[in-house]
Amino acid sequence: MAAVLLCGCETARSGLDYSATERKIGPPKAGHARVVVLREKGFGGLGDPDWAFSIDGTPIKGLKTGTYVYVDRPAGQHQFVAEEAALGVTRVDFNARSGQTLFFVARFSERKNAIIANSSTGLLGWGLTLAITSGYKNQGPLDFLPLEEQAARTTVAELRLAE
Repeated sequence: MAAVLLCGCETARSGLDYSATERKIGPPKAGHARVVVLREKGFGGLGDPDWAFSIDGTPIKGLKTGTYVYVDRPAGQHQFVAEEAALGVTRVDFNARSGQTLFFVARFSERKNAIIANSSTGLLGWGLTLAITSGYKNQGPLDFLPLEEQAARTTVAELRLAE
């Protein structure tokens, strides 16, 4: 069991790195923006499940530890949504300009981290944690934090395209 846990600390991904993806797909088409969401390297947990979320109602799949996903969307207002039963919904609105590439890092929300930290306390502890965290600004499972482009390009260079 210990070997399995240690092997899961950092999984090597096989997708394209970001510069190769950019060369392959080129810039967003006229009137569109590119939205890149990344998940930093680190311990992904047993099985390293992907984090489910959507942009403008379109499900985005495959975001695992050490990967990124991208979508091109028409310029204008957009929304991330992530939902988890018994936890709540994350909604993040953002605006994208034509030709722009926006970078976001996805991380567990403060509420989700608190619930994970107290998961071993049983049903009563879980209920108390839900009650205590009910006043948190983000009731959902994920945060989508905007990244400054230069820092994002440095970070995403080490990641691989999600499969």
